Amino acid sequence: MPNKIKELRIEKRITQLQLSIYLNVTQETISAYEHDKHLPSLTALMKMSELFDASMDYIMGLSPVRQIKTADYTIDDEQRDFLVHCYRQLGSKNKAQLVAYAQGLLDSQKN
Repeated sequence: MPNKIKELRIEKRITQLQLSIYLNVTQETISAYEHDKHLPSLTALMKMSELFDASMDYIMGLSPVRQIKTADYTIDDEQRDFLVHCYRQLGSKNKAQLVAYAQGLLDSQKN
């Protein structure tokens, strides 16, 4: 299944040049993305996901579902205790990876 970058770009009424400026890549790179000659970086996919209001899987043609609807999630005491318990069971390397992953999620939310 081909990616949907060109389709979404046209829907948004922006040119390859405009998208390239937004993603901080060349216009040739956008063309390569649209023709499945190169894969976008994770950063580029995250930016396109926000711009096009579509999931990264949808953009890349991996899912027919454009958006994944999520309800606001509230963690209760039992869930928090479980997460803390799981964290404590991890080795130091895995704890560091988990913290780095969580920080990446928080950073991506800010943009």
